[in-house]
Amino acid sequence: MLSAMRGGMSLEFLRAANPRFAMVLGSGLGAIADALGIEAEVPYPQVPGLLASTVPGHAGRLVLVRPEGIPMLIAQGRSHLYEGLSAAQVTAQVRVLHDLGVRTLMLTNAAGAVNTCFGVGELMAISDHLNLTGTTPLLGGPHFKDMTEVYSKRWRAEMKLIATNAGFPLHEGVYAGLLGPQYETPAEVRMLRVLGADAVGMSTVLEAIQARALDMEVIGVSTLTNWAAGITQDALSHDEVMVAGRSVVGQMTALVRGIASRLAAGD
Repeated sequence: MLSAMRGGMSLEFLRAANPRFAMVLGSGLGAIADALGIEAEVPYPQVPGLLASTVPGHAGRLVLVRPEGIPMLIAQGRSHLYEGLSAAQVTAQVRVLHDLGVRTLMLTNAAGAVNTCFGVGELMAISDHLNLTGTTPLLGGPHFKDMTEVYSKRWRAEMKLIATNAGFPLHEGVYAGLLGPQYETPAEVRMLRVLGADAVGMSTVLEAIQARALDMEVIGVSTLTNWAAGITQDALSHDEVMVAGRSVVGQMTALVRGIASRLAAGD
């Protein structure tokens, strides 16, 4: 029965589940959905406006899970500007999730650690971001939106408690979102440190902007998969990112279960 459900569900089935919470998975984190128990899935090409992901490690499907009995949607993979897409295209997923009823969105990503007080293989709750992509999904009109608190302060505090109780560190810091697909140079990393960045990656910031424009509550968590360029002499690779991402699946799953418990309690 489960395989039949997973293979043939529609968006209306997902909508009927009344999901209020969703998360977008970054590179190497696809196994979180399996760990939470997939009830149903819809491939991106079957969703109007969504594109199949071209990036390794991004399965490209919406799945329904129910940790602690709370219906949640998980987007396994995302689109990126560096795939030749527009800001509107890479944030279509956020608008679809909002249309399905989601009001709290957890954005995850793989990031290079800029802050040397952090460690590779650890997690960072995003407190703020630097949008260095040169674009925004709000182009085309006077869509003025306050960005004083993009990432929910209350959920950062809750996640800190969840991580402490589960026995793993959860840092907090600023995420710099760049265009990619090339990794940053050592000089660029030094610049980012001066600007106040603690981690750097190629996603998330546009999705967060779109979500806030829709009045969604946003949670951001980075997997620190490698040191940013120049901090060590090691060359950077996507394979390294994938391996490090998979190493924190258990920790990220614990965060989601903890969030679900709080939602079940009425938070």
